[in-house]
Amino acid sequence: MTGSFYPLNQTTETMTIKNSTILITFLAVATFAVGCKQDKTTTEQIETIKADTLQAAADMKDFTFEQKTVFVQTMTAQLKELEEELAKLAAKIDQSSQALKDEAKPKLQALREKVAKLKQDLVAVTDSTPSTWDTVKAGAKETYASVTNGFTEARQWVSEKIAP
Repeated sequence: MTGSFYPLNQTTETMTIKNSTILITFLAVATFAVGCKQDKTTTEQIETIKADTLQAAADMKDFTFEQKTVFVQTMTAQLKELEEELAKLAAKIDQSSQALKDEAKPKLQALREKVAKLKQDLVAVTDSTPSTWDTVKAGAKETYASVTNGFTEARQWVSEKIAP
């Protein structure tokens, strides 16, 4: 009789993993969409992004070592979106005056360094063991929060310095 419940538990766990992945993906897309939406003020957009980022970070803590593959896939998707956003910000800055480009250069470099750190953390997560999982995952979450905060600040700076 117990054997008949095993597939149900496995299905429930699989559904939970899929639901977590869908939720995090949805939050990432929502964060990106809010960042692009122009009918809200910059302050409203930033507050929404902060709330979405906090929720995504909270969702990430629920991953167990057994769900490492899903966590890596989710973080890889997040990283790709961040890299695309960085390219868009850089392109927008490239179309501005030389003075603004000069002012933005260190800000963009700081964002690039944070994204590179997130890539390193993702490699560490991929290589983690059950004994290092919680520490490595926490480091990746911390770096992800730092990157998203950096993007929030960069978006705000761009919106203040460069007309939308």
